[in-house]
Amino acid sequence: MNEPIPVIRAVDHGTAKLMPDVDRERAWLLTVDGAPQSYVDLDEPTHLEFEYTRRLGHVLDTLAEPGCPLDVLHLGGGALTLPRYVAATRPGSRQDVVEADHGLLELVAQYLPLPADPPGIAVHGADARAWLETAPDDSADVLIADVFGGTQVPAHLASAAYAREAERVLRDGGVYLANLADAAPFGFLRAQLANLATAFEELALIAEPGVLRGRRFGNAILVAAHHPVDTRAVARLTASDAFPARVEHGPALREFIGAARPVGDADAVPSPEPPDGAFGIG
Repeated sequence: MNEPIPVIRAVDHGTAKLMPDVDRERAWLLTVDGAPQSYVDLDEPTHLEFEYTRRLGHVLDTLAEPGCPLDVLHLGGGALTLPRYVAATRPGSRQDVVEADHGLLELVAQYLPLPADPPGIAVHGADARAWLETAPDDSADVLIADVFGGTQVPAHLASAAYAREAERVLRDGGVYLANLADAAPFGFLRAQLANLATAFEELALIAEPGVLRGRRFGNAILVAAHHPVDTRAVARLTASDAFPARVEHGPALREFIGAARPVGDADAVPSPEPPDGAFGIG
């Protein structure tokens, strides 16, 4: 049998590369301009290779009874890792995926296709903020934001107005999840938490201790809702990972936010550029 070979293609926002995993027969790593974007195992969609996707998966696993379907809106698609995970773990879920890079969507559809009968996943080529603003009120149980223009979260997804749009689309018991990246002194991360606090009563932050202590640049997962999330269950799951993470909430998180203020659309900025080598692969 022929061994799979890497695929390199110019897409709308850079150069995408699909690289086969030599240890897993039908698993692929997607990078854009050298930055890892997604990892997908076509034979085992519940396998979450990246630590940040595993943390998002842990939260998803605690939001409802096992196997209970959810309506999920994904802002940012990549190789559709989390939509595949939700479809496998919560059959019958209805999912919308919004990805601005049409070329990337075409690449993924060609080499990493969804099952012939897509399990309730609708993919939309559109800007995340523009699509969100046209989405119906109270239409999603979960909204997952994992949008990077290159290696940065775009500014128009980093304002209090954006946070309020996300809240509008979620049902009363819904949960907002976001993957961000920052480093000490955490100006961007604190501002995003302040933005979310204008729309949601309950907040949580998931990150590795080394990142929270300011030792290095890294991913952070934000959780926002109107009702308490089971942070104890999430903390148990994240603590058992190969790279354990902490879950901050309540007074500790309010202390972390400190004097940070919400950001208007006119003043919003992208997330900071990661330092050289922070996420790069080959």
